[in-house]
Formats: sequence, C-alpha cells, structure tokens
Amino acid sequence: MVSLVSSASHASTGIAVDEAVEVLSGKRIVVLTGAGISTDSGIPDYRGEGAPPRNPMTFDQFLGSESYRKRYWAGSHLGWTMFDAAQPNDGHRILADLEDGGLVTGVVTQNVDGLHARAGTKHLVDLHGSMDRVSCLRCGQSYARAGIAQRISEANPWLTEPELVRMAPDGDAEVAEYEAFVVPACTVCGGTLKPDVVFFGEFIPTEKFAEASSMVASSDAMIIAGSSLVVNSGIRLLEQARRRKLPVVIVNRGVTKGDGRATVKIDAGTTETLRAIAARLLP
Repeated sequence: MVSLVSSASHASTGIAVDEAVEVLSGKRIVVLTGAGISTDSGIPDYRGEGAPPRNPMTFDQFLGSESYRKRYWAGSHLGWTMFDAAQPNDGHRILADLEDGGLVTGVVTQNVDGLHARAGTKHLVDLHGSMDRVSCLRCGQSYARAGIAQRISEANPWLTEPELVRMAPDGDAEVAEYEAFVVPACTVCGGTLKPDVVFFGEFIPTEKFAEASSMVASSDAMIIAGSSLVVNSGIRLLEQARRRKLPVVIVNRGVTKGDGRATVKIDAGTTETLRAIAARLLP
C-alpha cells in the first residue's frame, strides 16, 4: 500500500480526496469512527489539539470504592446533560446517506454518544457501548439513562449544572465536590448501577467485536474517520482489513497509529472530507 499524507493546504487535501474517491469507487465500504467525528457536535476529542489531559477511571476503581462511584456519577451526570443535548452533525448524516445509497455496509464506532443511531445509521456496532443505557451489575436490570438522570437530580438538588462543564468524549465532566453525592442504586435488587460503556480495564464484549469483524469481512474497502487508532480495537480492525488487502482511507487531523498501513491518509476534518467524498460517490 502507498500512504498519501496530505498537508493542511486545500490543494493537497483535494488531491488526497481524489485518491480516496478512486480507491473507494464501486466498493462496499465499512466505516470505523472515533471521537473526531463528533467534535463538530460540540463533543471534544480525547487526543486532538487543545484536548484537556485525561485520567479516566478504571473499572476496578469504580467497583472497589464508593468514593470513586460518587465521583464518577457526579461527573457523568453533569456531562450527560450536555452530552444528551448534542445533535448529529453532517459527518454522521453523510454516513447514514451513504448507507442508504448502498455504498456503506455499516458503521463501527468507538464513540458512546449515540449520534450515529440518531443520524439514521441502521447497521451500527457501538464497540464501547452507549451512554444512553444503564445496567445493574448484580441482577442485570436495564434502565434508560434519562430515568436515572431524573433520579439523580431529585436525590442531589444541590448539584447544579455549572455554566461551563469540562466535558469529555465519554460524557464525563470534572467535579470538585462529590462526597455528598447520592449514588443511584438498582430499584430491583439494590445493586450497583453502571452505564453500558466499556471502562478502562474492561474488555470489549466478544459478540460486539465479532459483529465488527463481520462487517469488515463483508466489505471491499474501509474508511477510518476521526480516530487516532490509539485504542487497540481500532488497530485490530484495520489489520483485518489490511490482511484482506482492502483499500483503507484514513481521515483524521494529525498523526494516527495506522498511517503507515493506509492506502490514503487525509489530514483534515471529518465533516468536510466526508462531504467531499460523498459528493463524488453518491449518484
């Protein structure tokens, strides 16, 4: 494969888009997305320019300490308020249009924001789960996040949304005072509740990764949009595509861990680049 890395200039980006369209034309495309596709919806990237330093909570910390659970749920509740208000952007909608047009076989996302589903993507694998669902770790009872959010607001009336919440792609926010926070419990068994997302230190469910692998296996090309490919799951899917000799187009601002394996790398924003590619591919 030949990696074509564009510069920030419009001319170079245009050449790279031409190359991307050439290798994607007439092929069934699987798409892998990361946090970069949601930045135009107001959700910050983990690793993009200007992203705040992150020290995410591990699953063991969440399980092992009530204080950690208080901190997590207080921040997650504040972040969820803004997270839930985010709307799909043109990048999400373009991928749904490409699927409707028969060009995209499906979308595998590392995001937990639910924006692909709200944009209309039908064949979707959310590798790391979704923040709009909550489950009990003891009995498995499932809840809608909106209902849990209402319970949290009623139990913690002192917790008001600050004017500026520092939000992260996982729907979390920084909270200085959280020891008085009342953590919601399962109304069925009193067990510990956890959003249906993969924490650091957890494994992606086997069936989820199998679904994603199946999408790669049934496709002729891959687009990776808005992911730096630091998370191992993305690299594994890219490697599956490479072994099948699929052309791979990476669209991301800045360097990714997969650049050396890309057929075409476009160093630009996802929304405008996907718009340019779709305009050429859709009839």
